Amino acid sequence: MIGIVGGIGPYAGIDLLNKIYSNTLAEKDQDYLSVILLSLPSSIEDRTEFLLGEVTKNPGYSIAKIILRLEALGAVVAGIPCNTAHSDEIFSLILNELKKGRSQIKILNMIYETIDFIKVQYSHFSKIGVLSTTGTYKYGIYSKELENNGFIAIEPSLEIQEKFVHPAIYDPNYGIKMNTNPFHQKVKENLDFAISYLKDKGAEAVILGCSEIPLVITTENIKGLTVINPTNVLARRLIQYLNPEKLKPFK
Repeated sequence: MIGIVGGIGPYAGIDLLNKIYSNTLAEKDQDYLSVILLSLPSSIEDRTEFLLGEVTKNPGYSIAKIILRLEALGAVVAGIPCNTAHSDEIFSLILNELKKGRSQIKILNMIYETIDFIKVQYSHFSKIGVLSTTGTYKYGIYSKELENNGFIAIEPSLEIQEKFVHPAIYDPNYGIKMNTNPFHQKVKENLDFAISYLKDKGAEAVILGCSEIPLVITTENIKGLTVINPTNVLARRLIQYLNPEKLKPFK
């Protein structure tokens, strides 16, 4: 079985489940892979708040406990549909806690899988834009890996990040975390502004590096840039790990 750590955010877990089934070859109900989604949002601290020092408890502890529950229910591979949770400070603690618990489950790293995907499918690109939470932004979670693999990372200026991208995710009045279904139009306007900035800086593609952003940007291209959706990448890699014969060809 595939395990999903839900609740970070809640709709991101649902989105990963949807993308697992959307990428699965199936002719009837019984052809789909078995998936366990545990969505316990009140149990997990906000990842960006932790990285920015606004809360002290590392959310990795709670995430590791959920993964152990997934494993106990039969999951052999799991995904965490939260880019920010893959910071070294959080992800390394998760792996350490699983090791303490003598876990055998395979945890796919969303960031590494996305970079590998780009290297295979878009090796001809050199400049990759990134939209993300401020936690991911300030810790260089994507930019470091992109640069380590020969790409140039293009990110918003700090002003654009703080005035447009972060509010699109977290603003208490219109942010995607507070207004997911449907999302507020101002979220799309903010993200469009940031994407235009990335394009002006030479980006050829844009990574949707916060798992809420693909709930708003659902197209394969935007403003002439190729859209790279880490949630979809993670879904495909989870299928490939569990049963590669079930994976739909990449279009």
